[in-house]
Amino acid sequence: MRTGGQLLVDSLVIHGVDTVFCVPGESYLAALDALRDVQDKIRVVVCRHEASACHMAEAHGKLTGKPGICFVTRGPGATHASVGVHTARQDSTPLILFVGQVDREIVDREGFQEVDFRAMFAPLAKWAAQIDDPARIPEYVSRAFHTAVNGRPGPVVLAIPEDTLSDSCEAATPAAYVQAQAGPTSQNLETLKDLIGRAERPLLVIGGSGWNAQACADICAFAEAFELPTAVTFRRQDIFDNRHRLYAGVLGLGTSPALTERVKASDLLLVVGDRLSEAATNAYSLIELLAPARKLIHVHPDPNELGRVYQASLPISSGVASFADAAARLSAPAPTSGRSEWAASLRADYEKLTALPAYDGKVDVSAIVAGLNDILPDNAILTNGAGAYAAFVHRYYQYRAYPTQLAPACGTMGYGLPAAIAAQFAYPDRPVVCFAGDGCFLMSGPELATAVRYKLPIVIVVINNESYGSIRMHQDRRYPGRDFATDLVNPDFVAFARSFGAHGELVETTAGFAPAFQRALEAELPTLIEVRLDIETMLAQSPRRK
Repeated sequence: MRTGGQLLVDSLVIHGVDTVFCVPGESYLAALDALRDVQDKIRVVVCRHEASACHMAEAHGKLTGKPGICFVTRGPGATHASVGVHTARQDSTPLILFVGQVDREIVDREGFQEVDFRAMFAPLAKWAAQIDDPARIPEYVSRAFHTAVNGRPGPVVLAIPEDTLSDSCEAATPAAYVQAQAGPTSQNLETLKDLIGRAERPLLVIGGSGWNAQACADICAFAEAFELPTAVTFRRQDIFDNRHRLYAGVLGLGTSPALTERVKASDLLLVVGDRLSEAATNAYSLIELLAPARKLIHVHPDPNELGRVYQASLPISSGVASFADAAARLSAPAPTSGRSEWAASLRADYEKLTALPAYDGKVDVSAIVAGLNDILPDNAILTNGAGAYAAFVHRYYQYRAYPTQLAPACGTMGYGLPAAIAAQFAYPDRPVVCFAGDGCFLMSGPELATAVRYKLPIVIVVINNESYGSIRMHQDRRYPGRDFATDLVNPDFVAFARSFGAHGELVETTAGFAPAFQRALEAELPTLIEVRLDIETMLAQSPRRK
């Protein structure tokens, strides 16, 4: 006989969970009590806000490829956590959110903090359900893991009434989940090889989720063998070494005009893993939706995504790792004449784009970010949320290994700090650096308490321009001279960090950043570096304006 809480936690152990992120709540006390008994197997990270807890779990899922696990209470707890579910959905990240629910006898009476979570999360999650029978907890949890990782990965939400968790019963013990991954057929590969062989100006585009270090190595070997210039999609830069001669840049928000023209000039697009979202396609205008002017090969783990928006010449239902493994084994024919010159021209465009612009002001954000290429090791993890500051990171920092980039493709603010905390837990021996704007940081700033509590030596770089900079930039474009509702009044960020017990430093010149950053890397505490500049200076430098 075990309680529902014990059955739930035993299932997590069986499925290989080693970390749980939570904000405690009375609605799942029985699960918390069961987690207390397995502290040698599962680490419980207590957070200060449910949105941050869910984003930590989402970041954990991005890094590991295994479902990130988050526990929250009903009502306000679940609604706060919903932003993390939305991030996981749009970023195709495996995640399981467990929500404590009111007792079964109270359901549908609008009890205290009661919400119908199946209805609430239906449009956000891959699957949302409620477990009313404690004996079925192992069954539901097993399905949750399989649903989260198979096909296009994504979030699952399970609501469990409080008395379901506290009641005792006998139940079967499940086996650990096994991920199923489709692969390309031999006919797929032959057709793909033929299409590439006949192309003069092919472009490989990679993105989405499901990658691992081996898959990245395989896709690189495939690109080298077939001489394919390679672009990545928005906030997926760590899939392909940015220093590689075939790396061509990013298709995302603010795609360079040169790369945009190269896409239009290509005669074959091979898209692997990405669903070709709004960000990657300039609001669905970069590639024709039906009967595209160029051949399109689209590889995606979810067959329902193939043909959903774009009409491919060759749709391939396959996981990215399976496809990359098969593609790396293909023997490449002699490339079409001019293929190497085509690839070299895309690389030249990228190098021109990332050359540091001349700037003689006090704070050069471009130079600050680019300087990290010489300071940080290849395995350093960089995180960020959303804002004008992020464009500098994405253009001037070169990602060299996988996984080293944690950033929300859905553009969630407040993501960087929780993601950095999750990254340091997953990889305690690697440097972890969070970039945040002043508006972005304060959406999750209290999680500094979490970083201090667990002694995580993350480095947080806050670009303080006293504005919602990205929105201000859009205002300037669409409504010139009518800036409104984007100015911010901020605390003293250095004092804010120190009040939590973290280290804090202020930087007001480009030259002052490198030594402050080096001190941060050597610290044994979380460190916040505030880089202060005014909004006009920030926007004048912005890569999005160039």
